Amino acid sequence: MKTLDQWFEEYAVSHQNPKNKAIHYICVPAIFFSIVGLLMSIPNSFLNDLLHLNQPIIENWAVVVLLFVLLFYLRLSVAMAIKIAVFSFLCLILNFYIGQFVPLWAFSIGVFVVAWIGQFYGHNIEGKKPSFLKDIQFLMIGPAWVVHNLFSKK
Repeated sequence: MKTLDQWFEEYAVSHQNPKNKAIHYICVPAIFFSIVGLLMSIPNSFLNDLLHLNQPIIENWAVVVLLFVLLFYLRLSVAMAIKIAVFSFLCLILNFYIGQFVPLWAFSIGVFVVAWIGQFYGHNIEGKKPSFLKDIQFLMIGPAWVVHNLFSKK
């Protein structure tokens, strides 16, 4: 099993161009955010009936999926899992409030599409294929790499 630093080193190979990096710093969190929104858009009557919490921010399918996502990060780094958990919670809150004003599923699809267009444009600038084409796990490494690069002391 690779360490988080090994994942970052491998991911960084196709993310050297400053413009591509800047695009990733915007688009990777946007994709994560939009996926949370899409998952929150799935009808959750089953969860409501099961849990009876009456807390829509945490009683939805996004939270169920995010618990498994956090297990992936926890396996690599407790500190990174905590950072991703904080970001995930912020995504849940913001998506909840966006959903009060617009159809969340439609908003999330729009963000998702635009962010992926940005990602592929960034890789076109870089001249290298996205890392996830080599290993699907890089879809999980991308958010951690962004958090690491934006919030760690260098």
